Amino acid sequence: MTAPIHDTPAAADPTATADLAVPAGAKAVEGRSLGRIAWSRLKKDKLALSGGIVVVFLILVAVFAPFIVDLLGHPPNQYHDSEKYIDPLTSAPVGARGGMSSDFLFGLEPGTGRDVFSRVVYGARISLLVGFLAAVVAVVIGTVLGVIAGFFGGWIDAVISRVMDMLLSFPQLLFTIALISVVPTKMFGITGTGVRMMVLITVIGFFGWPYVGRIVRGQTLSLREREYVEAARSLGAGRTYILFKELLPNLIAPITVYMTLMIPTNILTEAALSFLGAGVKPPTASWGQMLSKAVQTYELDPMYMIIPGCAIFITVLAFNLFGDGVRDALDPKGSR
Repeated sequence: MTAPIHDTPAAADPTATADLAVPAGAKAVEGRSLGRIAWSRLKKDKLALSGGIVVVFLILVAVFAPFIVDLLGHPPNQYHDSEKYIDPLTSAPVGARGGMSSDFLFGLEPGTGRDVFSRVVYGARISLLVGFLAAVVAVVIGTVLGVIAGFFGGWIDAVISRVMDMLLSFPQLLFTIALISVVPTKMFGITGTGVRMMVLITVIGFFGWPYVGRIVRGQTLSLREREYVEAARSLGAGRTYILFKELLPNLIAPITVYMTLMIPTNILTEAALSFLGAGVKPPTASWGQMLSKAVQTYELDPMYMIIPGCAIFITVLAFNLFGDGVRDALDPKGSR
C-alpha cells in the first residue's frame, strides 16, 4: 500500500526539499553588480593599482599643498638670492645637485633661489585642476551631443558629425596662444591667473569634446538597436525615458574610461602651453613654466629641468596605467 502524502518528509517539513537540494555548509550563490565585477578584475591588475595609488597620492599633494609646504619647504615665491644660496657669477644654486639639502629638498631655482620643492607641489595643483576640469567640460559636451547625434540620426547626426570633423582639424594650440594674447586681465570677477586657467580649461575642454562625442555616438548607434530598447519602445516608452533610463546608464563605462585617459592628455597640453608662455602667468608655479625657464639654465643646473620633467612623466604615466586598467576591468573582451 502506498504511504499517505502527508506522511512524506517533504509534506511534513516544507524546508526538507531545500535541505536536500543545497548541501550542508554550502554558501548560497550571490549575484554581483557590474561595479563589483569590475573592481575584482581591477584588483588583479597590479600596474593599474600602482597607477591608481600614485594618482591618489598626487591628488592629496595638490589638495594639501599649503600644509606640505609649511611642513617641508618654503613659500613658492620666496626668493633666496643671496650669495649663500646663489652664485653671483653664474646665477646657479650653491651646492651639489642644484642646491639640494635638508632645507631645500629639490634644490633652488637658478637666479631667484625659489624653493623647487614648493613650486613642484603647487604646480601639481595647476596641472591636475586644469586636466580634470577640462576633461569634465569635454565629457559633458561630448556626451550630450554624441547621444543626440546617435539617437536621432538624420540631419541632426550629419550636422553634429561635421562640426566634430571641423573642430578635430582646427589648430588648437595656435588658437589658444592667440586667444591668451587678447584675453582681458579681468573676466566675470576673476583676475590674473584665474582668468588664464579659465581660458585654458574652456579651450582644452571645447576642443576635446569631439573625441568623446565620436565614441558616445558610435556606442549610441549600437545600443539603440538592442532588444531592451526595442522592448521599451513596444511598451510605449518615450524618447526621454529611453535616453535617460536605457542608453545613458550603459554609456557610463566607456565615458569613465575615456575620461581617465583624457586627463593625462590635458595635463600635457597645459604643460605645453605653459612652456610656450600661453599658460598661467608668473609667478604662479607651473611645471611647464619651470621647464621653459630650465631651457636657459640646464647647463648650469640640470636638476631644475629633470625634476619638473619627472613630475610630468610620473603623473601622465600613472593616469595612463590606471586608465588602461579601468578600461580592461570594464570591458574585458576589448583588452589586448
